[in-house]
Amino acid sequence: MLDHGSGIPIVLVPGIQGRWEWMQQAVDALATQNRVITDSLPSEPGSIASINAQRGFDSFIDWLDQLLVRANVDTVALCGVSYGGWVAVHYAATRPTKISSLSLVSTPSPNWQPPSRIERYLRAPRLMAPVFAASSPFRLYPEIAVAFPSLRKRLRFGAECLARAVTSPATPTRMAERMRLAQQVDFASDCSRILTPTQIVTGETELDRVVPVDSSREYLGAISGSQAVTIENTGHIGVATRPERFAQVVSDYARRTIGVNSRLKQVPA
Repeated sequence: MLDHGSGIPIVLVPGIQGRWEWMQQAVDALATQNRVITDSLPSEPGSIASINAQRGFDSFIDWLDQLLVRANVDTVALCGVSYGGWVAVHYAATRPTKISSLSLVSTPSPNWQPPSRIERYLRAPRLMAPVFAASSPFRLYPEIAVAFPSLRKRLRFGAECLARAVTSPATPTRMAERMRLAQQVDFASDCSRILTPTQIVTGETELDRVVPVDSSREYLGAISGSQAVTIENTGHIGVATRPERFAQVVSDYARRTIGVNSRLKQVPA
């Protein structure tokens, strides 16, 4: 668990790889004006929790409950990145009184179904891991090139990412387990119950080669009153390529929506 900075408490939920360290740039940028609370996903090394087979995807609910208790906070701005957005959606639907605002960053559609490529990965995560790792740079390089026009800066960014992947490695079997757990949840139904102020944050349409922007923006029709924000000059990994802009988007929304959700909760169902 990491609890860093002071100000409005913002909880960051990592993506499918599970390690909070992969969001280090975003954590540092957010912590200049906010209190950032985060942790690696359950069952990752250093996480405060583990996946409970009987609880399934609700293990993430238990994990976030524990995170808030340890941080001694009752209400937080919640931000989920990619897969972490699904966790954030489910938590906002299940624990509405604990969330002051919700930011979903490059999150797959609430109606997402795994394509054949992902199905193959789920069947044999260890075997397919080298293929996944080899193809990732080709998907991400276009946005890295736009975010860092200088070759020197691109190389430095790539070296930092490689170092982080070595020191905080993702585990293929745990990633596959998370995808299977997500298939247990009706995220569309979750969305219909969310009254929390929500923003849908994406990169540019032509630069996100991981989660199509149109997929993320399906939340605009699924969560009442939600709004869209684009982080320019990046695609799926704006938390790393443009952390200051990401921090501004999340921080500004957290500040604007303080108190709004408490009023919404008083509206009769």
